[in-house]
Amino acid sequence: MTPHCFVTGTDTGVGKTLVSSAILFSLAASGLRAVGMKPVAAGVEQIDGEWINEDVLHLDAAGNVEAPLALRCPYLLRAPMSPHLAAHDEGVRIELPTLRSAYEALAQRADVVVVEGAGGFRVPLADDLDGADLAQALGLPVVLVVGLRLGCLNHALLTAEAIRARGLRLAGWAGSVVDPHMLALQANVDTLRARLNAPFLGVVPRLAAPDAARAARHLDLRVLCSDAALAA
Repeated sequence: MTPHCFVTGTDTGVGKTLVSSAILFSLAASGLRAVGMKPVAAGVEQIDGEWINEDVLHLDAAGNVEAPLALRCPYLLRAPMSPHLAAHDEGVRIELPTLRSAYEALAQRADVVVVEGAGGFRVPLADDLDGADLAQALGLPVVLVVGLRLGCLNHALLTAEAIRARGLRLAGWAGSVVDPHMLALQANVDTLRARLNAPFLGVVPRLAAPDAARAARHLDLRVLCSDAALAA
């Protein structure tokens, strides 16, 4: 099985990029040609006259396939807000055929494409398009990143329900510690393991700085892919 996947989260800021980067790092280290895709990114800063999105940079650094930014991030929006609002402000219309075409082009260049969605699973991308529509159109197995903080149980279970309602496979889930002082953190993880009915990849602790290699040490990614190189 080719381990392409779509990474979503229970909310924005829950560690999707770190987990996506860890997956890419592990796949690249196994000898596969791996590339990350952020179909829609909202929020940039200008460095040396160039508009930069940190998520896109981290994904690019974790993979080992060179590809144009227009494929890795077809829609790079300036304002750090919901993509449909940021796009409206810039007079941009986010369209599914453009996103699908970019993904297909990346899939021809690499053994594996890790697609990181924006925000949570149902975040609006346009008036008639959201993240769930994109995941469904690509038809990829989904990896859910659960931001471990108060309220995560409901958010995770509802997101898993929404993923399956679209006919998509929940290939696995990972916890990401958002609140290191969360009460009963392990008990919450145990509850999710019992209720999500999907492979548990592990928990990424709160890191002082996002680092794909360090995050990968906390995840067991063998369940996402049957390639001998990755399973070794």
